[in-house]
Amino acid sequence: MAKQIPLQQIRINENRIKLLNNMGIYCLKDLILHFPYRYDCIEATSLINNEKVIIEGVLIDEPKVFFKGRLSRLTFQILYQQEIYKVIIFNRHFLKKNMVKGMLLTIIGKYNSANNSITASDIRLKALEEITGITSIYSLKEGITQKSFQNYIMKALKFYQGHIQDEVPASLLIKHHLIHKELALNLIHFPCNNDDIEEALRYLKYEEFLKFQLTMQYIKLSRKKNIGVKKQFDQQILTQFINQLPFKLTPDQNAAVDEIINDLKKDTIMYRFIQGDVGSGKTVVGAIGLYANYLAGFQGAMMAPTEILASQHFKSLNILFKETGINLALLTGRLSNREKQNIYQDLDSGKINIVVGTHALFQDKVSYQKLGLVITDEQHRFGVNQRKALKEKGQQVDFMVMSATPIPRTLAISLYGDMDVSTIKTMPTGRKKVITDVIKSHSMKPILNNLKKYLASGGQCYVVCPLVAESEVIDSRDATSIYEGMKAYFKGNYEVGLLHGKMDDEVKEHIMEDFKNNQIQILVSTTVIEVGVDVSNANWMVIYNAERFGLSQLHQLRGRVGRGNEQGYCYLLSNSSSREAIERLEFLKSCHDGFEVSYYDLKVRGPGDILGNQQSGLPSFVISDIFKDINILEVSRKDAKELLESKSNDAVYLKLISEIEEQLINNNKYID
Repeated sequence: MAKQIPLQQIRINENRIKLLNNMGIYCLKDLILHFPYRYDCIEATSLINNEKVIIEGVLIDEPKVFFKGRLSRLTFQILYQQEIYKVIIFNRHFLKKNMVKGMLLTIIGKYNSANNSITASDIRLKALEEITGITSIYSLKEGITQKSFQNYIMKALKFYQGHIQDEVPASLLIKHHLIHKELALNLIHFPCNNDDIEEALRYLKYEEFLKFQLTMQYIKLSRKKNIGVKKQFDQQILTQFINQLPFKLTPDQNAAVDEIINDLKKDTIMYRFIQGDVGSGKTVVGAIGLYANYLAGFQGAMMAPTEILASQHFKSLNILFKETGINLALLTGRLSNREKQNIYQDLDSGKINIVVGTHALFQDKVSYQKLGLVITDEQHRFGVNQRKALKEKGQQVDFMVMSATPIPRTLAISLYGDMDVSTIKTMPTGRKKVITDVIKSHSMKPILNNLKKYLASGGQCYVVCPLVAESEVIDSRDATSIYEGMKAYFKGNYEVGLLHGKMDDEVKEHIMEDFKNNQIQILVSTTVIEVGVDVSNANWMVIYNAERFGLSQLHQLRGRVGRGNEQGYCYLLSNSSSREAIERLEFLKSCHDGFEVSYYDLKVRGPGDILGNQQSGLPSFVISDIFKDINILEVSRKDAKELLESKSNDAVYLKLISEIEEQLINNNKYID
């Protein structure tokens, strides 16, 4: 399919073209790849009380129209299967002029058996057989009707007829019993039945995943060709350092450390993704990697998304490296110019062995004498260019990213296929599970007395809200009004702080610092604290409207408390009457494994509520769902790997590889 055939080719007027442009549709290819988001299926149903019905009936009386203000009500009777039924429909009074006694009507609505009536949502002045079938429904801008858009699609498909080539090699089409792409595109837009939709989706999802997996695997293979530096160090000294840690590593930590050490010793550049549950000890694993890198005579850098998190890492590493002779520095935007200049000089001369910081680490002014390892924490918070800029501060630099957003290992391997994946599941010994309770309330009243006792004992508390300010649309408690209420209630006894994403970074850092230093006892916040610092004294968390959060997000938030030896408590407030919502919260109450939580969330809610693409760094797909379609994703990964290893001469495959190479050269999207 040619990429840039203009919309004018199928005679769309300029005004409509402008509307289509606003939808991101600029050419015929864009038009065809704008897929339906749902389908309307019209076929006869049985009459079941309080269920949707679609029936054909004969109009047997004169329709009557009643007005109440702007609201209109159209009522009439139909004969259906030798019985008379009353039909009511609102705001369709204009239908009356075209309704003639004795004509066939198709009624779509809800049946009420108590009074033999149907409250209609739609009435078609045609026999049922004339409109039976499946209609594609698209997401459109105002000014473009469903009918006109369907007409555009039909014209575009006709224009390309016989010229749409498969983008899946023939061997894989046969292997997976897939239809051809041209047929798939026709069926996705104009299906005759549900089987058509299913067959179309099978091809389109597989093609999308295969292209992605080929890109990931291609990058990985390309990276393996990148000659790295075999880092030589005394294994005995490293083992001694690990043995002298104030705690014993978990089996998963040990496995991750072994993988990192093996990577550092290889003559290829390390690209490793470390994922672990909240509190699983990823930082310690990263620290051991930094120490091995130091023993080999190289500098290390650890990048965090916020100054306060960078400061926390700096403090933790200072404790871990206390007896090692490592010169450690903290580089953030908050330092004075003189302090920054001193660090720049010491990095350039090699005096500083390990530096911890924010984006300040990759500024033009910063140069390293011998940078060997870069670690980014909460990697999804950084753009590709930021990570790339830091990595380019040295030659043949090993690279490691860490994330506390746990997802099933098979999914992680598929999604981060350009990197090697280490997973840390087991929690450190002695870490207490956070006691979680579901409170059926819209306020803190049921737990207020317990909160006062806890604060009186010297503790601190997080209060999390889904909204910053009051909304007319969403019925949820907002952070601002709760802050004002709590500030008034605890005035003279405890300090209450407010934190949300709309604040300046400097203000956020200041408030978080005050909370950390116990100058604020109650911190009212949005989810901005999800990726935050450890405040060992804050072991209470209250979450308003908990049903509005994904379980994985709630688990992440819950991980802010109970970080030390103290018992953590998390109270989930919800007034929801939804059985599904309550079941989800009750599940979280009993489950403390982040991987299990995310898997449950995947099944119940899907990806949108778990990991927003922007937040998580996950790729976005046009038609595929990485969670619901995980089987297709995994199959495509294996196929992509086999294709690349086989060095196939298949024309379709060679074209795909050529396009991937061009894409990577043009935008450098994944190479970092």
